[in-house]
Amino acid sequence: MLAVLATAACGANNDSAASGGSSPEGSAGTGATGEVIVLAAASLTESFDKIKEDFQAQNPNVKVTISYGGSSGLAQQITSGAPADVFAAASPATMKTVVDAGDAAGDPAVFVKNQLVIATAKGNPKKIASLADLKNPDLKVALCAEQVPCGAAAKKAMEAAGVQFTPVTLEQDVKAALSKVKLGEVDAALVYRTDAKAASADVDGVEFPESAGAINDYPIVVLKNAPNATGAQAFVAFVQSEPEMKILTDAGFQKP
Repeated sequence: MLAVLATAACGANNDSAASGGSSPEGSAGTGATGEVIVLAAASLTESFDKIKEDFQAQNPNVKVTISYGGSSGLAQQITSGAPADVFAAASPATMKTVVDAGDAAGDPAVFVKNQLVIATAKGNPKKIASLADLKNPDLKVALCAEQVPCGAAAKKAMEAAGVQFTPVTLEQDVKAALSKVKLGEVDAALVYRTDAKAASADVDGVEFPESAGAINDYPIVVLKNAPNATGAQAFVAFVQSEPEMKILTDAGFQKP
């Protein structure tokens, strides 16, 4: 009888291991269940969509819901009481808004950096080669609004280059600025390298040296009033794990 029971127990353990180690272990190991609400900078869209899939695959009892937008607008939502578990911003300045309001559960961690390029139509028909070229009055240029991280970075780069020009539109996030190029409504836009890379079928990304002085740090933090603190902590740790960092660097982000 003892031998039979021992054999059965051993078989059950083997069955459990064979059935999947990764999914149940991911769920039990993190203790994560329920919904995790993430507010993330628009420039993280493609990367975080992949990271979300990986996280849910390893934590089958979790649903991750991500809202993307301009970091300043997301910060305002958080300080106004919008329910969320995690905030991933495109600049320390927008994260500071949340920290100063007492809405961060701890110290934010910078997990990646990003750099600007000039997005042009595919093939660069206007032959734009530098930031100074955007001063051409015949060119239509889109920028992000100054309160948005990509707009603040653009202003810093323009000041470093001693270049001033008037954009035809100021957009509330980098995806909107890039969309103006893709739709042919403008000749160029200052966007993140990662966004130009993600849209490489439709646009070219022109590098310019002044962008090196306007690199944005991306901080991430668990929010103080997170409805799902356990899930939030698990997601933030997962984003910073080696396999997910590869997703981010493959997309064009730089390690901190």
